[in-house]
Amino acid sequence: MKKSIIFILPDLETGGAERIVTTIANHLPRDRFLPSILLLRKEGAYLDFLNADVEIIDIKTPRIRHSLKPILIEIKKRKPDIVFSGFGEVNAYLSMFTKLFPKTKFIARETNVVSQHVTRKEIRFFYNFYNAYDRIIAQSNDMQNDLISNFSIKKNKLVKINNPVDLDFIEKKMSESERPAKFSHQYKNVVAIGNLSARKGFDNLLKVFARLKNQNIMLHILGEGKDRDVLLEMKEMLGLEHVIFHGKQGNPYQYLKFADLFVLSSRYEGFPNVLLEAGACGVYALANSCPGGIDEIIIDGINGEMAAIEDYDNFAERIKQALYQTVDKDNIKASIKSRFSKEIILKQYEDLLWNL
Repeated sequence: MKKSIIFILPDLETGGAERIVTTIANHLPRDRFLPSILLLRKEGAYLDFLNADVEIIDIKTPRIRHSLKPILIEIKKRKPDIVFSGFGEVNAYLSMFTKLFPKTKFIARETNVVSQHVTRKEIRFFYNFYNAYDRIIAQSNDMQNDLISNFSIKKNKLVKINNPVDLDFIEKKMSESERPAKFSHQYKNVVAIGNLSARKGFDNLLKVFARLKNQNIMLHILGEGKDRDVLLEMKEMLGLEHVIFHGKQGNPYQYLKFADLFVLSSRYEGFPNVLLEAGACGVYALANSCPGGIDEIIIDGINGEMAAIEDYDNFAERIKQALYQTVDKDNIKASIKSRFSKEIILKQYEDLLWNL
């Protein structure tokens, strides 16, 4: 007996949740599962990576707050065995209505440490209904503990599954990569990747680099976002000639492959894919010690280390130390592969869905 499962996402743009759902839908064994993906709008680069036998249900509703009714209509019509909602705001709205479908199991996958990420009171209200889900997937211990202590989620509802990393895909991308033109051989090259928003803490990273001006160190920031102009202004004010904003890059692995160090400056995370990917490229990482599973990814001295970024002087020192130590790239890759490979994590998802 096959289980039908509907995954719900806003779109298939290139974000963490979208990548996870695409990977799960592609790899679930077809003798046991019939996966489909319900999108609020059928767009995004991951559409190209989706297997042809995964049905896409397009409800053509750009605004999340208007999506609830069409989502409920589709669930009522299709009567799936499982509904898997992979996006915080949709999870919140949907939690009130799970009881309308007693024969369907509902799973919510959280993407962030909720108390830090969800600030709007009207959204936080819906978390009162969260125990209505059959299971809630947290990506890290920090997320799990946050849901228990701040939202009174029952422990038996929660399942921790870390994010997977697709090592084959990354190896392929790296093999096609040449050294980026802006990577000077006279400098050590540090890479940071993320949305240019307050959450990612690039303002703090620029303050750290203000203390490294006289060093032969370049900082390459990959990503777009609403804080771009503010950060560029800050770069000018601090006189940071060795900091380059590259915008969003289709192949970030080209930069990671040739990086001397990866830095994660976030104020909080869910379970940072980019830290996994840096490790999969064999790059040592220095991460801000913030909530969001970073302490589950980093094995101190093996694939990276943690420090408080707001102690700017110390963090700058730690960057210098990390850049001039010898690291074992193969060891870094192995530490990621042995814990977060696609095969290990997908097995956890498959077991959860099958045994629900």
